[in-house]
Amino acid sequence: MTEISREIISVGDLNRAIVELLDGQIGSVWLRGEISNFKAYDSGHWYFSLKDSESQIRAVMFRGRNTQVGFMPKEGDLVEVSAQVSVYIPRGDLQINVQLLRRAGQGGLYEAFLKLKEKLAKEGLFAEERKRDIAAHPKGIAVVTSTQAAALKDVLSTLARRAPHIPVTIFPTLVQGADAPAAIIGALQSVYEQADALGIETILLVRGGGSIEDLWAFNDEALARVIASSPVPIISGVGHETDFTISDFVADLRAPTPTGAAELATPDREALLQDLNYYQERIARRIRQVLDREVQRLDQMQMRLQHAIPNPQQMRERKDALEARLHQAWRVLTKRHTTTLDHLGKHLEILNPQRTLDRGYAVLLDEQGHAQRNPQDLRTQTPYELRLADGLAEVQLQEIVARKTEKR
Repeated sequence: MTEISREIISVGDLNRAIVELLDGQIGSVWLRGEISNFKAYDSGHWYFSLKDSESQIRAVMFRGRNTQVGFMPKEGDLVEVSAQVSVYIPRGDLQINVQLLRRAGQGGLYEAFLKLKEKLAKEGLFAEERKRDIAAHPKGIAVVTSTQAAALKDVLSTLARRAPHIPVTIFPTLVQGADAPAAIIGALQSVYEQADALGIETILLVRGGGSIEDLWAFNDEALARVIASSPVPIISGVGHETDFTISDFVADLRAPTPTGAAELATPDREALLQDLNYYQERIARRIRQVLDREVQRLDQMQMRLQHAIPNPQQMRERKDALEARLHQAWRVLTKRHTTTLDHLGKHLEILNPQRTLDRGYAVLLDEQGHAQRNPQDLRTQTPYELRLADGLAEVQLQEIVARKTEKR
């Protein structure tokens, strides 16, 4: 194929082809590096560079992802990120789109998490065929969590709002720390024992977000096996949307958040339809507002275009008016400065030492030109300069008689 016959493509098409190639060949990767040039914009998005001793790469983490990080990165932080390698098409810049970000040093826990996940997956604990459907209208709901957790309040308020007629039983437990796995297992076994008597048809296992260490109790192998043996369908709502635990994979259904678990336990079709109608009307109203605003903007631009055509007569009149204002300002400024100069001149004349000499006074100066003020400082046989109104004379004192005078 000759150069002439090659297909000519646009720069944008080339960058898009590079993006597709990167997606196919590299995809998502885990990186460790130091935060540099970190900026958090008003939009909520984070822009920074990830660097090490050899190189650096630009990075972006959008608001929907970074709200789950749990801390605000700063310059110099050593972090680990899961990111998609890509290209910012408008500028052709290579960058990574960060999906997950954590402080460096959590890799060991994550490795243990992956090993246990692989082990339980091979045993079939995560298999879809063993997962049960969640009751559409459960007779009763059990909530397994800490009574001190903020997640409990969110769950209870969501359940009360969506399905106030369904009885809810709380089974308190620790959700963090070395004793938490055993405590959670005990709470679940209590639910299993009382499920028939209380009419419990759905279990919510929930806790709020945190670091991988905070959520580690839900990665316990013994707890995973107790969840798998549950006679009642379990919804796991542990952490934020980006947090995954072993409990999430073993449970019959994973919720992105504790509140999400409460919503999944109580489907509300009418509320969803109402939301759909609301957003449909809102979008239609927004489209009308945008169209109205653009029509008005077009009218304003048309009016500005008409007024932008130069009018020679108006320009001449404006020039004459500006010249008149300039001349007037010059006259006022000149008069003001003349008055100031006259005033300063008179003031200087008053302060002129010659005027004092003209009134019959004299001044005696030493060899350094310093005026003599104190008779005690005078010396005989020492040359002095006597300055008078009409000239000066060099003198030497033969005799000095010092007298005190009253100051006036």
